Amino acid sequence: MHRFAFVVHPVDVKRDAARKYPIAKWLPERWVEQLLRRKEPVVVSRITGVQSPAGAHTEGWFIGCPLSPRMMLQLPLEFVYQKIIRCGQIAQELGAEILGLGAFTSVVGDGGITVARHLDIAVTTGNSYTVATAIEAAVLGAEKMGIPICEASVAVVGATGSIGRTCAEALAPQAQELLLLGRDTARLEPLAAQLRPLARGSVRVSTDIAHDLPTADVIITVTSAVDAVIHPKDLKSGAVVVDVARPRDVSVRVARERDDVLVIEGGLVEVPGAVDFGFDFGFPPRMAYACMAETMLLALEGRIESFTLGKEVSLQQAQTMQALAQKHGFRVAGFRSFERALTDAEIEAIRQRARRAVRT
Repeated sequence: MHRFAFVVHPVDVKRDAARKYPIAKWLPERWVEQLLRRKEPVVVSRITGVQSPAGAHTEGWFIGCPLSPRMMLQLPLEFVYQKIIRCGQIAQELGAEILGLGAFTSVVGDGGITVARHLDIAVTTGNSYTVATAIEAAVLGAEKMGIPICEASVAVVGATGSIGRTCAEALAPQAQELLLLGRDTARLEPLAAQLRPLARGSVRVSTDIAHDLPTADVIITVTSAVDAVIHPKDLKSGAVVVDVARPRDVSVRVARERDDVLVIEGGLVEVPGAVDFGFDFGFPPRMAYACMAETMLLALEGRIESFTLGKEVSLQQAQTMQALAQKHGFRVAGFRSFERALTDAEIEAIRQRARRAVRT
């Protein structure tokens, strides 16, 4: 049996830190961050019961890195690296053979390359399987909302990032129109030029979310922003949004103010077996992020290698992880929106409200 470890960290500082330190929910966020800065990485829990129908099984650990997304962006990079590397060293001491980097630990700096150089075990960001599940969720969500992907205007927000670029590459041959959104036209244009020969329809670029995103039927958003970048006014009625980013890109105001759009938390996967994560990170039993699942899949397959590192993820890598997921019984586990499960009846109600809004 091959064992794994996965790095977790507080994304919503007060909520997530309070899972480990209950006093955190009573303190100002900046105070909580100052307390976290003084903490060392710790073992959060042991993970057991991951059992593939192909016969393999694995176990592992969650290792807690005491840094928030804002801290990782604002603190000296060397300090951040030291914390993440220490997580990896703890994983080595426990007997893990591969380490998965969760949330911002996978995007800070050079995307895990420096961390891997300082460890004797394999390292993966999990971005390959994250891409695969985001694409799958976008297509399934569009179907449920009555939007054939071949007739859709599809937008990728954060298109020049590692996950966004590959999502765009996968969806370009399927969509009627592809809109690439980012902060830098000089980086968007070369990507658009690369995708146009592959595209089924037109490919255009924009740096103006407020102006251009409301034209999109289906949206995958995967920026590395600390704060929300998509707000209620940015979405058309009936739009499907797959929010892969952590912290989320879609403002919580969308949940309150726009009951005519479907917002899905991308990358949620059901793990096979009698899984016990030993830690409540807000999901129903057996559910995990795709980046966590990639680490487990590599352990189950015995591929003890740094499978996804750096800022680039190829479509071939995403397809490889999708094939491993099918082999080992991992699957996209329905839809969740703003941390709660969505039923088919709720999705149909969103669809009907969108239809009424369009008619009026």
